[in-house]
Amino acid sequence: MNRLSIKICTNCVMDTTDSKITFDEKGVCDHCNTFLNKIKPNWHTDEKGANHIKTIAEKIKERGKNKDFDCIIGMSGGIDSSYLTYVAKEKLGLRPLVFHVDAGWNSQQAVNNIEQLVDKLGLDLYTEVIDWEEMKDLQLAFFKSGVPHIDTPQDHAFFATMYKFASKYKIKHILTGGNYSTECIRNPLEWMYFQSDSRQIRDIHKKYGSHSLKTFPLTNIVWHKVYLPYIRGIKVYRPLDYFPYNKETATQFLVENFGYQRYAQKHFESRFTRFYESYWLPEKFGYDTRKVQYSSLILTGQMTREDALAKLKQLAYDNETINDEFEYVSNKLRISVDELRSYFNASNKTFRDYKNQQSIYDFGSKVLRSLGIEKGGKR
Repeated sequence: MNRLSIKICTNCVMDTTDSKITFDEKGVCDHCNTFLNKIKPNWHTDEKGANHIKTIAEKIKERGKNKDFDCIIGMSGGIDSSYLTYVAKEKLGLRPLVFHVDAGWNSQQAVNNIEQLVDKLGLDLYTEVIDWEEMKDLQLAFFKSGVPHIDTPQDHAFFATMYKFASKYKIKHILTGGNYSTECIRNPLEWMYFQSDSRQIRDIHKKYGSHSLKTFPLTNIVWHKVYLPYIRGIKVYRPLDYFPYNKETATQFLVENFGYQRYAQKHFESRFTRFYESYWLPEKFGYDTRKVQYSSLILTGQMTREDALAKLKQLAYDNETINDEFEYVSNKLRISVDELRSYFNASNKTFRDYKNQQSIYDFGSKVLRSLGIEKGGKR
């Protein structure tokens, strides 16, 4: 798309690089209007919200009596899951097991942040390590496929492993760092397709993979969206939606009290995601996830549109070290830099070029909308 032809929302910084975006007569995009008309009126971070989550916490504690822990928290080391861990322990009085999935791409910052929080809060940490040979093979398959959502293997491994752990050990309560405050706008479907679509994962791996996925944790939408919550009774909660949550205030609090190390951008706790979101996605496809992140902060009063526009004029990656990033990713995947660059220069594809379950997701989305339920964050 010609940069001169890009139309930008007059309220946030989402634009026509999202091909499905629409604008009203004032130039305000559908992302903003969805938030203002559907999410914000039903989002309570006041006393009502606090009382609601505290009531839930009391039920969790009651069911967790005489157990080593009463819930699990999926923790990546990023700001949302890190602050959630503090909130769960210190504000809600819960006894969570901190659950981490090592998919082979952790930054040293993430490792340090997780260790600091767990140690200082006196919590137990369980880390599931994904078989690297399988992870590497699947990651390479996604590079070869030409789709933009090459972070899918990492994301899928994280939540599939957590759900399977909860099911195996009969854990009924999962806490996640998902929240409206920093994620009230979702990434457009063409940017980041549903990472839970195992049919697409299997198809891409079948076409481009070279090893069988014997242990890689695969789930499916019916299992984790229907069977686990409605048959097994496993509930997922987003406590940060019930408290005032300001990203900068929370980050500074963790810095001062837990020695937390800041990341340059949301999701940069993963070396792969840093490379993918800062360089691969915007330079190869023209999709800049900062637009989603900044727009969420604009809508929740944490950032001005002017500041966001100014930041977007700057590269999301360090131009002086991007060659080092290519080398790091290539070495991890045991391929040459030239091979990795060949995937960058290859034709772009979309999720529609492979088998998928979009029709199922569309049906589920209609059901959620009919019930007045909206979700933010990554897909």
